[in-house]
Amino acid sequence: MLRIATIGTSWITTQFADAASRVPGVELATVYSRDADRARAFAAEIGAAGSTADLDGLLASEEVDAVYIASPNSVHFGQALAALRAGRHVLVEKPATPTAAEFATLVAEARAAGVVLLEAMRSAHDPGMARVRDLLGEVGPVRRVSLRYNQRSSRYDRVLAGERVNIFDPAFAGGALNDLGVYCVSALVDLFGEPGRVVAASVPVAGGADGAGAALASYPGFVADLGWSKITASDVPSEVQGELGTLLIDHIAVPRRLELHRLDGSEVESLIDAPLFDLSPELRAFAALCAGEGSPSADHERTLAVLRTIEAVREAADSPGSVPR
Repeated sequence: MLRIATIGTSWITTQFADAASRVPGVELATVYSRDADRARAFAAEIGAAGSTADLDGLLASEEVDAVYIASPNSVHFGQALAALRAGRHVLVEKPATPTAAEFATLVAEARAAGVVLLEAMRSAHDPGMARVRDLLGEVGPVRRVSLRYNQRSSRYDRVLAGERVNIFDPAFAGGALNDLGVYCVSALVDLFGEPGRVVAASVPVAGGADGAGAALASYPGFVADLGWSKITASDVPSEVQGELGTLLIDHIAVPRRLELHRLDGSEVESLIDAPLFDLSPELRAFAALCAGEGSPSADHERTLAVLRTIEAVREAADSPGSVPR
């Protein structure tokens, strides 16, 4: 039995608890929150066996094998580092760390401790993304790619009212790029590898975080444009255009309807029968790695490539010109 403690008491942790209830061999052992009352209440809500406001005590506990970190982005690194040094497996929400250098440090620590480190990038383990990979060859040589994720946050109204909200606060590594744009970048890297050059621009909101942004990435033979926003909304699909056809993707984070439009006039529709928001595939992958099945090395390389690209996007948005990768 893999006994997992959760760090963070937000909505995403509730979804994780639901996934844990459906993955054999996984048990929610403890909930951690800095607020002991909040920890107790959340443990009761998700069905965890215990709760604590003592992180050091939790990591030292022999009743915990692994931790799931879903705290603010800015504290991922410190909490993950402490857990790895305590000999605990770590599953950390995306983005795993604010920088690629920090994640590389965590990878080295995990290897030294002989434990598993995995970023909880839901889309990388999603069956819809696997189907996208299967259909990619049908479009012929790729020439243009557009990946989008635009979803207005209900918390943006609080920003407009003058509040500081974690998800829009640079001090917590918040902003649209880290929250939604990361899915566009992850899909880009997953499907095509790291881009050669990047140009980008962003729209700041009160407090200094990016509320929306766009990037243009170049590859040998094709270009890709990415768009993300937490202050506007759009249902326009993502697409991959090739010389033989175009693949439309309804949602880049959770592909459930794919449409292949060939230049010869034929069409193929592929519907993915899976829940819209399901963390169980990534949890199954994590549990298997913790059981000694396979290696996380490929996942580490993907995460590092995504974080390097995000850094290039952010640097390009902050300065004129393009940033070579």
